[in-house]
Amino acid sequence: MVSSSHEAMHRIFQDHPTLFSRVSETLGLPFPSPTAVTALPNDVTETKAVDRRIDTLLRIDTESHGPFLLAVEAQKKKDPEKSASWGYYLAYLRSKYRLPPLLLVICQDRATAEWAARPDPIGFCSWPSLTVRPLVVGPGNMPVISDPAEAVDDLALATLSTIVHGASPDIEGILKTMSTALRAVPDDVRNPVVEFIFQGLDKLPAADIWRKLVVVDLSFYKSSFFQEVRAEAKAEAKAEAKAEAKAEVKAEVKAEVRAEVRAEATTARAAEDVLAVLDMRGLDVPEEARARITGCDDPDVLRGWLRRAVVATSVDDVFRTE
Repeated sequence: MVSSSHEAMHRIFQDHPTLFSRVSETLGLPFPSPTAVTALPNDVTETKAVDRRIDTLLRIDTESHGPFLLAVEAQKKKDPEKSASWGYYLAYLRSKYRLPPLLLVICQDRATAEWAARPDPIGFCSWPSLTVRPLVVGPGNMPVISDPAEAVDDLALATLSTIVHGASPDIEGILKTMSTALRAVPDDVRNPVVEFIFQGLDKLPAADIWRKLVVVDLSFYKSSFFQEVRAEAKAEAKAEAKAEAKAEVKAEVKAEVRAEVRAEATTARAAEDVLAVLDMRGLDVPEEARARITGCDDPDVLRGWLRRAVVATSVDDVFRTE
């Protein structure tokens, strides 16, 4: 199943057709600047038996070198069969459009990027008839954009960089840069960028960081996707608040119970002290009087009985009214 992250990594080139020009500059490659970009059908199925689709296919016109085709593929992991598919795409595009094709692969982890960048010769022995050699963008060669002003200057490149570095240990700072930058741009520019980053991060842990930043820094953002995210965040916040309230009540109840236990222990010891004094003085304590003493739960009364027990000549003296 194609993930939203996979879609975001290549569809950004459809929404920003001139993005490849900035990507090639970032990679230090001398491709001419485009004069026009046209999105082409991405279905390169040769027969009904084999279904092959390029993620994104663009025709890019240049003034100095003429037109060429740009095939953009989002690659999430290593795939031994992918090189053969890429070779098929390039040969098919060259045959169908009679234009030079270029393959650009976008990756989110270094291992996949390094694997995708290795040239794959197709031929026999030492004679390759065709070599698949894609341009690869990954965490190793896509610069981190940490300046909000720089991000605002080229939001498309900054968005792609953010998606590519989605698994980076520095992603929290990268996302903070983007949320800060987006506060200064209009809604119609901001909203698609927020959506692309949501989709690009997909199920990565960074998606939760972005969700919180959007809620805090971009609380005015109102897309349908965000409304769903905001509703989830509110539900989580309510659940956390309810749990905290329950915890506070439990703490209060525990404190009250502990106080009651301590009070009961104090009165029990006071009653034992009264009986102990009467016993030491050799005074007879009937069962009725003993029950009255042990059943008393008023510490003030017990302290009075204890004082009188020291000088009483009988149990009745202990209970006498002042």
